[in-house]
Amino acid sequence: MNRRQFLECAALLITGATAAQAGFALTEEQRVYLATAPNYIARKADFLSPEQRSTLALLTETVIPRTETPGAIDAGVPRFVELMVFEWFTPDERAIFLNGLNALMSTTLENFNKPFETLGIEQRTKILEELESEASDSLWYEMGNAGMGEEVSDAPFICKLKELTIWGFFTSEVGSTQVLRYEAMPMTFDGNRPLDKDDSSWAGQLL
Repeated sequence: MNRRQFLECAALLITGATAAQAGFALTEEQRVYLATAPNYIARKADFLSPEQRSTLALLTETVIPRTETPGAIDAGVPRFVELMVFEWFTPDERAIFLNGLNALMSTTLENFNKPFETLGIEQRTKILEELESEASDSLWYEMGNAGMGEEVSDAPFICKLKELTIWGFFTSEVGSTQVLRYEAMPMTFDGNRPLDKDDSSWAGQLL
């Protein structure tokens, strides 16, 4: 099973959606996997050092902070990101991610004399904005390239961090049911369902 096939399965395992709702057909290998696999983020993740794991947790929380709705940590995103980087990234992609994470940790200590996770939200946000500005010429930012495909495997650390955080959050039970709007069995498709000003999107395609 390749990474794209696995990610499709991960979306189903975490959200409880059907393949039809997610918009794709399952291969035989995927059907077997889904029939036997436990919740992916229930797996133990012990690839990172405690310091790296603490920094990663606050990085994801900076991308999707807790407000009146849950944040990345509430949804288990840090563990999802760690598992994805070490179990599904290619060696080159993993190296980009880890080098970027370690560089961010070192630079933060040099500039602020304290680790990233102890900084306030404004300082953390500014650091990520600077990283994004530095990476802005990456093909990842071109229309249609952002996402979990293999189109831009050499995308910078900040791009990989954002796409994994967003993917992990919005395919989690927390993100799907408490931030997006979720109907487990709507039974009908309504292609012209209006959204109010403050309505979130739906967790999956309604069929």
